[in-house]
Amino acid sequence: MRTKILLAGIQLLLATAGFAQQKKPVTKSPVAGLKASITSGEAVYTQFCISCHLPDGGGVENLNPPLIKTAFINGPKPRLITTVLNGMGQVEINGERYNNVMPSFNYLTDKQVADVLTYVRNSFGNKKPAVTTMDVKITRAKVVK
Repeated sequence: MRTKILLAGIQLLLATAGFAQQKKPVTKSPVAGLKASITSGEAVYTQFCISCHLPDGGGVENLNPPLIKTAFINGPKPRLITTVLNGMGQVEINGERYNNVMPSFNYLTDKQVADVLTYVRNSFGNKKPAVTTMDVKITRAKVVK
């Protein structure tokens, strides 16, 4: 009986020691995650958006809307995500009409969409919360045509 209790005690000690030695997972700080998303988003912007919205986000009068402090960019995330995924025709933003057609970018991954929108929402004078891949995944499931 003593031997069984002694063995059970040793097993318990070994199990506890093994548990205590497990390393905690390394997590990124929210700031580091935001910076990484903005950096990745800038690359997506440069590849897909810069030709219409320009390097400074100023857009082109009567054609492509600016991305600078507009209610559209700083408004609800789902509306912005939907625009990237489904494209957009004529639109009025801040009292100005823009007539160029924005194509659908629904072939971009959820991460690419989240990153580029996080970049835009934190550039050109904008300062808004990040768009997450989960935001994009949820919106994509609802709106992609």
